[in-house]
Amino acid sequence: MPLRIVRRPGRATLYVRGTVRGQSVFESTGTERPDAAEAFRVKREGELWNTAVFGARSTATFQAAAESYLIAEPRTAGTKALVHRLLLTLGPLPLARVDQEQVDRLFRQMLRPNASPATKLRNVLTPLRAILEHAARRGLCDRPAFEVPRQPRPRVAFLTPDQATALIDAAAAHLRPLLVFLIGTGARMSEALELDWRDVDLAAARVTFRRTKSGVERWADLPPAARAALAALPEREGRVFRPVHAVRRQKGQSGQQWRTGAAYRDTDRTGGGQIRTAWAAAWRRAGLPGTWHTWTSRKGVACKRFKPAQHPHDLRHTAATWHYAVHRDLLRLQAFGGWADVSEVQVYAHLLPEAYAADAAAWLGLSSTPSAARIA
Repeated sequence: MPLRIVRRPGRATLYVRGTVRGQSVFESTGTERPDAAEAFRVKREGELWNTAVFGARSTATFQAAAESYLIAEPRTAGTKALVHRLLLTLGPLPLARVDQEQVDRLFRQMLRPNASPATKLRNVLTPLRAILEHAARRGLCDRPAFEVPRQPRPRVAFLTPDQATALIDAAAAHLRPLLVFLIGTGARMSEALELDWRDVDLAAARVTFRRTKSGVERWADLPPAARAALAALPEREGRVFRPVHAVRRQKGQSGQQWRTGAAYRDTDRTGGGQIRTAWAAAWRRAGLPGTWHTWTSRKGVACKRFKPAQHPHDLRHTAATWHYAVHRDLLRLQAFGGWADVSEVQVYAHLLPEAYAADAAAWLGLSSTPSAARIA
């Protein structure tokens, strides 16, 4: 029985009811207008016929795939924003039409003309592939096979032990334990900021990261410096590392008051955006290299901001570089940072000159001599 438009007692909204190719349907059209309801009926009946005859792939849309991807598991605010931008451009486009030509069009429509390969990969290709991989696993489309913009080989930035000491000394008090922890464990920013005290074993000098980039739990041993930094923290419940906010001054109050928050916002899981301001201030006070970015506001006011030469994520590179300098073991380094393949850590070999190995070991509290540190 083909679909027909019906009314439900006491409701103005029109419905469609019927059976198409053995599938019973009773759905709201979302409208009270007969002409709009008829358009819905025709479209819905066509979708049901195509699905029954040609399979779900014939009617699968990017919008449906994106919505399924978002509700399949919790997604970060950043991921949701990227998916939303793709939806604004692709919307109801059939999945079968999301091809390389469409990807090239997305680059032109969503990004600036001079967008870097890294920007294309991060803001367009990565979220698009994630959605299509999700849809492919559900039989709605083929697995994506797009051209990947060629990425220039990045320069691995890291700190020497003296530079790390200067940075820690110049950082705000609440930020110092986090920075020591990042250097000592090689944790990603998200792993550190989401670490809960339930997953910290100070007696065994070990922490467990529950939510990782690979989705697989991993543990990390705490070198003495990182263990001491955690042991000095006053809290023992909830998140280990917490933000500090300035409290608005009351009338007649002198001096700035501070309040400790419950957790950092989940705005940037890898780049360290949660500590961007405090990081830049510490970096500048430490006398480390950077540049001043200047611009004029819409109100004509001259503005400037210090841009550090390195990002908080580079502390992971520092940790990996020091680890290899101390232990000289690529497989051990792979396990230390949770990399999927040993080829990913080869870049850290021999970055730190031999002369710094003893200083790196001493900084971490492992040993004061290179030979002892390598077998620690």
